[in-house]
Amino acid sequence: MRRLAPGCLLLAALLPLSAFTARAASPGHEPASIQQFLRIRVPGTPVLLPDGSLLQRDWPDGVFQLYHVTPKATPEGPSYKPAEATTVALTDFTDGLAGFSVSPTGRHVVLLHAAGGNENTQLTLVDLSAPAGTARVPVVANPKVQANVNAWKLDGTSFVYTANDESPNDFHVYSYDIATGKHTKLVSEEGSWSVLTMTRDGSRMLVLHDLSASDARCYELDVATGKRTDITLKPADTTAACGAIAYMPGERSVLMASDYKAGTTRLYVRDLRTGAVREPLPALGKFDLDGAVVNDQGDLLVVETNEDGYGVLHAYSLPGFVPQPLPPMERGVAGTGAFRGRTLIWSNTNARTPGLAYATTWPAAGAKGAPLVTRQLTYVDDQGVDLAAFPLPELVHYPAFDGLQIPAFLFMPPGVAKGTPIPFVVYYHGGPEGQNRPGFSAALQYIISRGFGMLMPNVRGSLGYGRQFQMLDNYKLRWNSVKDGVDAAEWLVKSGYAKPGKIATYGGSYGGFMSVACNVEDQQRVDRGERKERLFGACIDVVGIVNMKGFLEKTSGYRRKLREAEYGPLSDPEFLESVSSIHKVDKIQVPVFVAHGFNDPRVPVEEAMQLAIALKDKGRNPRVFIAPDEGHGFVKLDNRIYFNERAVHFLQETIGQ
Repeated sequence: MRRLAPGCLLLAALLPLSAFTARAASPGHEPASIQQFLRIRVPGTPVLLPDGSLLQRDWPDGVFQLYHVTPKATPEGPSYKPAEATTVALTDFTDGLAGFSVSPTGRHVVLLHAAGGNENTQLTLVDLSAPAGTARVPVVANPKVQANVNAWKLDGTSFVYTANDESPNDFHVYSYDIATGKHTKLVSEEGSWSVLTMTRDGSRMLVLHDLSASDARCYELDVATGKRTDITLKPADTTAACGAIAYMPGERSVLMASDYKAGTTRLYVRDLRTGAVREPLPALGKFDLDGAVVNDQGDLLVVETNEDGYGVLHAYSLPGFVPQPLPPMERGVAGTGAFRGRTLIWSNTNARTPGLAYATTWPAAGAKGAPLVTRQLTYVDDQGVDLAAFPLPELVHYPAFDGLQIPAFLFMPPGVAKGTPIPFVVYYHGGPEGQNRPGFSAALQYIISRGFGMLMPNVRGSLGYGRQFQMLDNYKLRWNSVKDGVDAAEWLVKSGYAKPGKIATYGGSYGGFMSVACNVEDQQRVDRGERKERLFGACIDVVGIVNMKGFLEKTSGYRRKLREAEYGPLSDPEFLESVSSIHKVDKIQVPVFVAHGFNDPRVPVEEAMQLAIALKDKGRNPRVFIAPDEGHGFVKLDNRIYFNERAVHFLQETIGQ
């Protein structure tokens, strides 16, 4: 057992590790261990420097640090394979590197780091041209403040960042001049503000005011005068989620995104002088936009669309939006990274591919017949696990209580015939405006490898299916999403995939709320006589919410404003109580495993503690794990192994028999 911080709940007794059984091993082969699965890794967020070397975030020692990779020159070009390249660690933060941002020139990098999972990211500037470790300048060094890098000036002489240094509830915008070390405040009003991009000379910036998941407003800021011009694309009588992507060539118009038209997030070009708006790629309008990136030369655009949860890339030249070729990629969730010159860094992940990164270079404009060049930047350490054997999910839809069709990804263990009832896990995403997507998760694949099926629903309120679907669970509609979560289990039983009592709920953050609340709704359906028996037989709640009022009162101030718009305001405590599982503990009749990080700034650890105590008072015996050195989830490898090992053990004991 891990040593816990004073005041933490003790771990409940857990079965010895020898109690594990191998349910899905190939004949004659010992199944891979949880340690092997969770050590599967691939470096993340790589950025190419001008000399062809690479900065990337990796965790060979269990926590993320920054590494510099020098490729080996070969006749075929630079090789970034781990066995051939030279890799040097640049950081050694005890709690890991939260992120990094590289200047357009490649000379400077800003390190983002926080202590103990508290998410108060500090900013440290590093000059990569100086000897290692000799040129580190603290830009934001206040453990009570959260700061984030927003954008760089094209010449790399300054960058813009946000920080809640004057008020814990509000993020103001600052610029930082590298040569002088001067901080200049650009926006200092209430709310969550950030800069999305700027003109090449830094004289104008596109600013976002984020009010909620369905209400975000855009402005153009004149840096010299401080004047802000509202350029939000929204109907006059309601809200819209609006964002800005980049200035178009000439910087007299702006490429934007908004869901104000027909409820899907689409691309628009807005003329800054006349206000005229046009949709340059209407064919993409049937899908929600995941994102878009324009290269620093302003002549290439890559768009990410969300197509039923799958992420698909589309490339165009600017300003004419002429389609450009892309390399082939397996179906999954593709995403973009740095886009400098004519080279885009992109990644692709699916259930058997853990987010490998590539660099694709388009030929110079007008170079007819020149090939598209793509090279691999990162490689997976598979720990000897056969990733190709991991099952890909099937996209299914099931009917909700009111007839709404709910999309979900269905995983079946290898070798299990479809239609054979097996133990199942229903996995709920966080958010609430999140989305289950068919990407790589070693932890979830480990559960599947042990003979469990998995259904990952996108209940109403999820992103990716349009504005109307996203807002179907706001405020007074909250419990309807919980009903969708139970309807997932109803569908599994009716379709012959699982038996009542052999299904577990599982989720983190808002997914933790869903995991517990779905057990409440399940029992209420039995109490109302709609069924004779419960569908669920176990519950795993990770950093979840059980007391909406207490959560809103104690969560970080800057998050409270955003969450009240979705969950309901503190001025309506009766409603918040009505959707809080802590007040319905008598309805939770199944074994529960509660896990939380002691330093969680989003969902306070009290949520886990009060649920565990309430269950104990009802004569239950909840399993509890409080990680003393974590925040909103488990980042450190030893904690992830410890939790996941016991989570699977818990499932085996409760629904796996």
